[in-house]
Amino acid sequence: MSTITLLSDFGLHDPYVGIMKGVILSINVHVTVVDITHEIEPGDIREAAFVVDDYWRFFPSDSVHVAIVDPTVGSERRPIVVRRDTHCFVGPDNGIFTLIMDGASEVYAIEKNEFMLKKVSGTFHGRDVFAPAAAHLAQGIAPSSAGEVVHDPVRLDLTPRVENNALKGQVVRIDRFGNAITNIKGEFLKDFANGRPFSVTIADLKFTTLNRSYYESQFTCLAGSSGYIEFGYFKGSFAAIKNIKKGETVSVFL
Repeated sequence: MSTITLLSDFGLHDPYVGIMKGVILSINVHVTVVDITHEIEPGDIREAAFVVDDYWRFFPSDSVHVAIVDPTVGSERRPIVVRRDTHCFVGPDNGIFTLIMDGASEVYAIEKNEFMLKKVSGTFHGRDVFAPAAAHLAQGIAPSSAGEVVHDPVRLDLTPRVENNALKGQVVRIDRFGNAITNIKGEFLKDFANGRPFSVTIADLKFTTLNRSYYESQFTCLAGSSGYIEFGYFKGSFAAIKNIKKGETVSVFL
């Protein structure tokens, strides 16, 4: 029994997710399909990249992870499969796998007809390319069988930067509770500070310590379960109360 995970910006109003599951099960009935989320903001590849990196390690080895946020579907962008450790990732080559690719990752284009449905539309590669490719990979077919090696996969610039002795990041995701999650890892902040006093600022707030959990004060700044610095408001939405949106600047000063 293999595992396939699904992440997309499709939502659940339309039948798209169910159709993908139907394609997967028609090819490989002996598979467990797990929905991660289908509520990525439409077209937000950056948000999806951070979410993909948040969950894949918690699945069994040899799992296949399908991630689809694909605003240029039908264009010349490549469909790819990325091999990282014992996991495979299937989706568009638009940077969605930036954070899971390391020096040992293998990347292949999905080119072979046997990895796709017979008819491939210009608007629904989730059904016609990514779902069937995942189903075949979950049967144990080698990723290298899908097509040629990709030497130049698209990578997004998702890391914070250091400017004038300050670390600059941004909010990349707002979760259901209104917590504002950044692209600054707690470990990165710790290395940057190197034991020196620091302050973290967002909007009109400044924090000089990191909390351990959300209940410790009304406004909190902490390293969340994903390892990234995030901001919360106890029993309320930090994003709503402080009018924070994705892209909001976060600064760390020494």
